[in-house]
Amino acid sequence: MGSVKDLHVETQATEDRLGRGRFVFSDRYSVFDWGSMPDDIPRKGEALCVMSAYFFEQLEELGIQTHYRGLVERGQPLRLQDMATPSNCMEVDLVRVIQPRQEGDRYDYSPFTGRLTTVLIPLEIIYRNYLPEGSSFRRRVESGRVDLADYGLECMPDPDQPLELPVFDVSTKLEDTDRYISWADAQEIAGLTDGEMQAVSGTLTTANQIITDRCREVGIENLDGKIELAFGEKRQLLVVDALGTPDECRFQVDGFHVGKEILRRFYESTDWYQHMKEAQRSGDAEWREMAGNPPHLPDDLRSAVSDLYLACANELTGHRWFDEVNSLSEVVGRLQQWA
Repeated sequence: MGSVKDLHVETQATEDRLGRGRFVFSDRYSVFDWGSMPDDIPRKGEALCVMSAYFFEQLEELGIQTHYRGLVERGQPLRLQDMATPSNCMEVDLVRVIQPRQEGDRYDYSPFTGRLTTVLIPLEIIYRNYLPEGSSFRRRVESGRVDLADYGLECMPDPDQPLELPVFDVSTKLEDTDRYISWADAQEIAGLTDGEMQAVSGTLTTANQIITDRCREVGIENLDGKIELAFGEKRQLLVVDALGTPDECRFQVDGFHVGKEILRRFYESTDWYQHMKEAQRSGDAEWREMAGNPPHLPDDLRSAVSDLYLACANELTGHRWFDEVNSLSEVVGRLQQWA
């Protein structure tokens, strides 16, 4: 399915019926659009799986529909409260993925009409509670591609200043290189009605609120994140893919990024990173081969990043799935040497 998650299909989705399948959250990770890097992060897949399950179940308690069916233990999908141990396997309903046709430098979204069911909406739906340094939103404002007034902002807030109201953003999902687009363009290419656009906004608001509130309860700031949506059998919105993990959200503890940002920083200090960026700038389709293989992570960094994911899962879910790790704040303290 992708560089960090595998999909096992049990029954295919059809035009009017959801399918059934299982996500296997792997210990792989990816940075810089490279694909799978040479190391695994031990038990990262289990941590991501239980965090995502936790937030899916929180959404469902509020009446938000999702494709989540449970975590797999002894071959059966179970709710978190019934799990004896963590799992890296999640059972889900499956939808169809219709790829837009590429025509030169444009994409044809004409198959996406107001009648489609059991299909992935070809958008990434993004919330921003902060606009930190390095944010793509800041870069787009500085380049003149985005007008702050369109997002209800009079001026650019400080990077560490929480927004009074979150900024909602949207990008394409199924193009070779995804691009940020306006909400009007998003509605057009996805074939959404005005009512469905309101439902998308309401779902994003609820997801952001649930994740952000829980994060604050355990001392984490949820800077931004994304959700993915699909239509079910009656064209009802479903939250799909994964939700509320450090791979879908940008989490911080006392200014320290909880997730793979520390791995990006490690690689940015290597010669390989410079070779890789030069290869990317060349525009050559074989840029990965030109860059050469990434170096391996130091063992102590790899182990500490594993503990970061495990401690985050323990604290966000309120359950000690991983007894081998201490508190998230203790793990963050150990990782400061790599910051």
